[in-house]
Amino acid sequence: MKKTIVVLIGLLFSVGVFSQETKKQKLVLDNSKPLLTLEATCGTCMFKMKGDGCKLAVRFEGKDYFVEGTSIDDHGDAHDQEGFCNAISKAKVQGKVKGDKFRVTYFELLKKETK
Repeated sequence: MKKTIVVLIGLLFSVGVFSQETKKQKLVLDNSKPLLTLEATCGTCMFKMKGDGCKLAVRFEGKDYFVEGTSIDDHGDAHDQEGFCNAISKAKVQGKVKGDKFRVTYFELLKKETK
């Protein structure tokens, strides 16, 4: 009986922990700030930046920065043929460099031009 109660309490606790919803900041275009067109891709796969796993990065003023404010998974399958881990894309971006990261407040992936 004691084991059953302990297991039930453990299950209830774990459900509460895993049901926590993380709040994502909505990225909104601010017309009073400059809108940049930057190269965007997986920093570790395509820009050869040091880091663990696949992470979104942009190239700003000739330097590569990992992105904060949106993630690589927010923009489709990164490992698709045209995904961030296999191709460098263009994006309309607002934000600024903070330390060694590019903190975005707006990020819009541009469609590839077809010829």
